[in-house]
Amino acid sequence: MNMTFSLNGLETLKRLEGFSAVAYPDATGKQTIGYGHLIVKGDVVPSTGSITFEKATELLEQDVQKAIACVNGCVTSNLNQNQFDALVIFTYNVGTNALQNSTLLDLINKGKLEDASDQLPRWCKVHTKQGAFIEIAGLKNRRLAEQDLFDTSPPTAMA
Repeated sequence: MNMTFSLNGLETLKRLEGFSAVAYPDATGKQTIGYGHLIVKGDVVPSTGSITFEKATELLEQDVQKAIACVNGCVTSNLNQNQFDALVIFTYNVGTNALQNSTLLDLINKGKLEDASDQLPRWCKVHTKQGAFIEIAGLKNRRLAEQDLFDTSPPTAMA
């Protein structure tokens, strides 16, 4: 498969990630900035300690490439644009290894898209430092939004 992430997908991803001009710990305690950009060793955060919308969008467009490549590389079924976008958004959030080893991907590749859609809301828990899995309301809402996008047929082109 070789699909392109749409502008609608990017805007949806930005909305779901939310914007933070300053670094903050995500649900798992990792330092994050902009639209969900994980700060890694070597990243340069401006001396002001904040980031602009433009820089955050640039980082997001770079970061999402890994999710796009993963979805294109491991999905063998045909997807419509909304399904592809939803899967990229999901993968951006949970990581490529999670998608590659998921029942979700297995169902998609078997062409069982309705069953695959039902898998999305199940991904609403995080693993705490104490070893427990806890459900996060924000993740539940995000997964429902991804599921809604996945289940929505894109508009058809006019002839």
